[in-house]
Amino acid sequence: MPKADKETIRNKRAFRIRKKISGTAEKPRLSVYRSNTNILAQIIDDAAQKTLCAASSYEKGFVTEGKTKVDISKEVGKMLAEKAVACGIKTVVFDRNGYLYKGARIKCFADAARENGLEF
Repeated sequence: MPKADKETIRNKRAFRIRKKISGTAEKPRLSVYRSNTNILAQIIDDAAQKTLCAASSYEKGFVTEGKTKVDISKEVGKMLAEKAVACGIKTVVFDRNGYLYKGARIKCFADAARENGLEF
């Protein structure tokens, strides 16, 4: 039997998490995706199947040169929280998408979002 790779293990973890949580209009889901160099996040209303707002390190004008991945995660968390508050979203359900929370990038992203007005 072949050994499962990291991506397969993460996907299994993500499906286990997604079985338990979903976003509503009152409390949408905050989903995070991280790649090797970038991080993307969106706030989703699963009932209406709509993305309410999103932020990523791919956005125009976002400078990643000379910054660590943790710093980029903090800035994206701050940017998403500001957009969410502007859209009238205060509370969300956090979907870490199978990534371990104890890792620095996901934790720093979540902490920055909390500091800038989001509650989870």
